[in-house]
Amino acid sequence: MTASKRDRQHAILELISTREIGSQEDLRQLLAKHGWEVTQSTLSRDLRDLRIARVPTGQGVRYVVSDSGGEDATRAPLAAILPQLFVRLDGVSHMIVLKTVVGGAQTVASAIDRESSADVLGTIAGDDTILMICRSEGARERVARRLSALGRRPG
Repeated sequence: MTASKRDRQHAILELISTREIGSQEDLRQLLAKHGWEVTQSTLSRDLRDLRIARVPTGQGVRYVVSDSGGEDATRAPLAAILPQLFVRLDGVSHMIVLKTVVGGAQTVASAIDRESSADVLGTIAGDDTILMICRSEGARERVARRLSALGRRPG
């Protein structure tokens, strides 16, 4: 990766982590204000390389870093994204099923995975549903209480 590409992608991560950006054109214009003239196709490639997703929130759609690409420090923590994407959860035995808004499951599951909780063995995410496997029924109860509280916090 060239230095300019790395610098440009760092600028993209910085903008997305500090502002609510809902379209590629808005992001392209912000980059231009910071000295980065990029084409739509270059910006699309950068967003794909950085694994940045456009997700629905209560205030409309916005870009977020969705998984293991890019730099961990720039990804929104679970407490920041769950209130915007949470719909409901239910659990049975060692498992939790968490429902998100359409398109939000991958982002939330990635944030859960990054927390590395001893109570959670792993997650499987679809488009709007996450299956979480917990270590025990007690672990499921602790995790469900925490997720419910985070999801209902006013964002």
